[in-house]
Amino acid sequence: MHIDKDLVAASATPLVLGILAEGESYGYAIVKRVNELSGGRMQWTDGMLYPLLHRLERNGHVRASWGTSEAGRRRKHYAITEAGLEALAERRAQWSVVADTLKQVWEAAAHPPPFPGGAAPAGGVA
Repeated sequence: MHIDKDLVAASATPLVLGILAEGESYGYAIVKRVNELSGGRMQWTDGMLYPLLHRLERNGHVRASWGTSEAGRRRKHYAITEAGLEALAERRAQWSVVADTLKQVWEAAAHPPPFPGGAAPAGGVA
């Protein structure tokens, strides 16, 4: 399934902050976690993730530090900050409103009320 880039962009910040709320991580592991959580339906690239991580770092939502992998390779690790936890809580509340609203719209669309005389409104959309 292809997920529209606008939806991917809108969900990226809360996803990354949520993943980092689970614990410190590095870029490749974040990409793998998104893939795992989405059952492979969301495919992120480095080109999408790293600008987001850098923006979150500039905004004080994450902090970065250099570490070494088991293989001895240097890599940058990211951890959520207190400001990041606050931003995550705010995004979560916002997404809750959006999800609840969409659920109501989709439920209403699944069971549209009948139109007088059986005719649909102009444009064919209820």
